[in-house]
Amino acid sequence: MKLITRFELATKSETELYALLREVFNELVRSKPDSHERRNALASMENIQSELASRAP
Repeated sequence: MKLITRFELATKSETELYALLREVFNELVRSKPDSHERRNALASMENIQSELASRAP
């Protein structure tokens, strides 16, 4: 899994962000502990959640 940056997320709608969050979560569940994929999934989830929080009214 590649890291998803805040820059990439800025162009997505809120609906797309929630769908992406679900996909990344599923990747996280399938990843092996202490793997590169897991670290990227966790960082991507954090970026998505930060982007969603920045859009909250």
